[in-house]
Amino acid sequence: MKKVLLILFLVCLMPLLAGCSDADTASYNLSKDADMFKVNRRIVFYNGITGEYLLSVEGFCSLGNDRTSTELNLTCKVGEDSYKKHFLGLSDNVTYFAEQIESKDVSVNHYKVIFKYG
Repeated sequence: MKKVLLILFLVCLMPLLAGCSDADTASYNLSKDADMFKVNRRIVFYNGITGEYLLSVEGFCSLGNDRTSTELNLTCKVGEDSYKKHFLGLSDNVTYFAEQIESKDVSVNHYKVIFKYG
């Protein structure tokens, strides 16, 4: 019965994976790892008119933009079970660049399912 369910699950998953390039898969896996605080990033905010750097945040940070197009939130892991969240305003002349500081090995040949608990 378990084999049948596994095969059925894989068959249902195939259309979702069809047409995805290796780059799409690697990008998705990197984003997923970053959202789980496994990717070291540097996020720099700058004024696009003056070229002046306004703020730089470095660490294991997840980028979010779930409120408005003029706000970016960063959630950063700062300890084993310790996090900080920052809200930054964006405007027509203030923008940001997020750099992945170190390379990260991710597979383009398989996916992973992550169950979060407690």
